[in-house]
Order: sequence, then C-alpha cells, then structure tokens
Amino acid sequence: MHMNVAPHLLTEDRAEYERVLDDALSTAHARPELAGVGTRLTVAQLRAMTMNATALITSAAASEYDHFVKVREQNRAAFGTRIPGADPGTGTGAGVVAIVTVMVPVLAGTAAAILLLVGAVLHALAPTVVFGETLLTAGLVFAALAAAGLLFAGAGLLVTALHNRPPAADGTATADDELSLAREAWRRALLERGILPFLRDALAAAAPPDATTP
Repeated sequence: MHMNVAPHLLTEDRAEYERVLDDALSTAHARPELAGVGTRLTVAQLRAMTMNATALITSAAASEYDHFVKVREQNRAAFGTRIPGADPGTGTGAGVVAIVTVMVPVLAGTAAAILLLVGAVLHALAPTVVFGETLLTAGLVFAALAAAGLLFAGAGLLVTALHNRPPAADGTATADDELSLAREAWRRALLERGILPFLRDALAAAAPPDATTP
C-alpha cells in the first residue's frame, strides 16, 4: 500500500522530496558520514526507512517549505488571473481592429496608386479635362489615408512592444527567480537538516556492537 503523504507536504511536492532523497543516496559514497551505505544497510532499505519517516524529516525544513508554498501560490494567483488573448469579451474586437489596421493602409495605398496613375495619364493626354485632376486629387487623398494608416499601425506595434517587454535587468528577482530560490532553499534545508541526519542515525543504529564490549 502507498504510504500516506506527510500532513505538511503537499502531494505535488512528494516527487521533489523523493528526488532529494535519491540524490543523497546516489552520492552517499562521497559523504564520509554515509560510509555504511551498502554494508550496514542497503540503499533500498535506507530509502524505504526514509520514505516511512517523511513527516519527521520534512518537519526539519518546515519554515522553508512554507515559504516555498507561499511564493508558489502567489505566482499562480498572479499569472492565473489574466491570460493574454484569452479574454472572450475583447478577443473579437481586438481581432477586428487588427484586421482593419492592416487592411486600411494596403487598400488605401493600392487605390492611391491606381488613381494617381490613371489621373496622370489622363492629365498628360488631355490637360483640359477636369476628370484627370479629380483623379489626381482623389489619389492624393488615398495616399494620405495610407500614410495615416501606416502611422497608426506603427504606433500600435510600438505600444504592443512596450507592453510585452521583459522586466528591466536591474538586479531584482523576478517572480520565477524568487520561486526558484525558495525551492532551492527548501531542498537544501530538507537535505541538510532532514535527510542526511536521518540517514546518519539509521546507519549508526545499524552498526554492529563493539567487539570489545563484554
């Protein structure tokens, strides 16, 4: 049967606890205080004992764990309140505005080119015909509209870029940095104050009695 999760260890963090434990066991040969691993007790035995003592071991790093959970919940609340582009009330409107922003300069520029070309040809062939000047005037109007559309689109791109720019690199920790630091602090405290002392005590308890003792 699967062991119960410690009261103060959330289910989602159990895998992290096991990773810290497995790392400690896999590097036991580099730790003099764990020299008895494999002789006094096997890795499997120590792992089973440590898993059964999860509540006791994790309590040694309770303050770091509480801080880690608090930072993680704050991050989830901050990033879960608004997902860019997922607002159903503004998604359609934003799409229409984007289409209009792109199409207006294109259509206006095309119309301006046609009108200016036709107007210039008519004006060259028949300078006295008023229709040629009218087409030229209309072409200039559409050219101005195309220029205004391009200016508006450029301003929109600039605003979007400024809105989505990354935080300034001023040395302050971002939300992800703070979460990583909190997780690492918990892992370190869990290892140094919980898992390693427990493994040392378990190995010491399994040591054979002194042969000189009567």
